[in-house]
Amino acid sequence: MPQADAVVVVGLGNPGGEYAHTRHNIGFMVVDAIHERHGFAPWRLRYEGLVSEGILDGTKCYLVKPQTFMNLSGTCVQPLLQFYKIPISDVIVIHDELDLDVGEMRMKQGGGDAGHNGLKSISRALGGTYHRLRIGIGHPRRLNLPIDVSDYVLGKITADEQKIIVPIIEKIVEHVGDICVLKKLIA
Repeated sequence: MPQADAVVVVGLGNPGGEYAHTRHNIGFMVVDAIHERHGFAPWRLRYEGLVSEGILDGTKCYLVKPQTFMNLSGTCVQPLLQFYKIPISDVIVIHDELDLDVGEMRMKQGGGDAGHNGLKSISRALGGTYHRLRIGIGHPRRLNLPIDVSDYVLGKITADEQKIIVPIIEKIVEHVGDICVLKKLIA
């Protein structure tokens, strides 16, 4: 029987200090900020990911940071959902989005992976009907940067980007309970 009123918030990123504060790790940054602000339990290693439990606006919430590297995120998320008996409709994945300008964000349910390897892995493991909170990092081509996409996403967030992204993360952290409720409304 599925766990009633529980939500899993997965932040996508890559483990290790060399990936800290890179554009591709924006999901980790958001769940770390939620963890800190909302007094979640200490992180525990479970199912190849760091997992923390807490309550958001009366709803049980599991924060997850897969430690499998981006391309294998689904191998962490799938067994965790099975163990806690949480349906895919109660999953929110927070990730970087090349197709949105820096700091722009959108929430949707389902859809394609747009070449994002973390989403590809999760979709292979779960199907594609989970919720996504997409946080824009811009695309190097649209920004007229002579850099490969993989180098761009794995590059450090610049000081100018930080000025845009930090307030967005703070806004998400402040309203994460509302986001969990919104997820239920659009399911």
